[in-house]
Amino acid sequence: MTSSRRSAALEEQAGAERTRLTRAVVVGRALQLADADGLEALTIRKLATDLGVTPMALYWHFRSKDELLEGLAERIWSEIDVNVDSAVPWAAQLRGLLESLLWVLRAHPAGSEVLLHSEKQGEAWSNAAEVTLGLLRAAGFDPDMASAIARSTLWTGIMLVMSEPGAAWLTDDERIEVQRKKQVGLASLPPAKYPRLVECAVPMTACDDPDQHYEFGVRLFIGGVEAIAADGACDHRR
Repeated sequence: MTSSRRSAALEEQAGAERTRLTRAVVVGRALQLADADGLEALTIRKLATDLGVTPMALYWHFRSKDELLEGLAERIWSEIDVNVDSAVPWAAQLRGLLESLLWVLRAHPAGSEVLLHSEKQGEAWSNAAEVTLGLLRAAGFDPDMASAIARSTLWTGIMLVMSEPGAAWLTDDERIEVQRKKQVGLASLPPAKYPRLVECAVPMTACDDPDQHYEFGVRLFIGGVEAIAADGACDHRR
């Protein structure tokens, strides 16, 4: 077969494959692979092989891995529930948004890294940001303060997920051993020099209750925002 015929055949094959694929299908499977194997392991070639198509068929939807990652980010943002209840206090609305973000990121191990690498802001991000800014402006925060809180809500969610205790990739026995070694290390410090570290050796190394980790993080963040409002610091110019 000549090179021109081979190219035509490949193009015809890619065209047939494209009819079996949609952008949503590609993004959905890419997110599954990233969640299972990590974002670094996700490549166009690996994704094409997994889908049973040629890479050319995927390039019809995404011209590069960067574009694919933007598609993943949009999918993650679209899963966040932004339907806040305007009848409840603004702090409860903000907490609901943060908890929804946490739920989505916990469901997608690759989600936090995807959002950290995302540069373009799609419609799903715009919807989430608009709702967040709207409830904060209605609460009395000026544009600068509302924007700072909205950004911090995202960073808090990402930080809590990426710092979840317990190292999910370890077995239960491995996790217990890691915790034991850390406890022994703190408990063995000179008590005269580090009395509080010795006293708190067990709670400082606890890693068996992720839910408590998230609940405390959310309470700490929302409490801080409420404190800003109570101090009359809604306007950064004051």
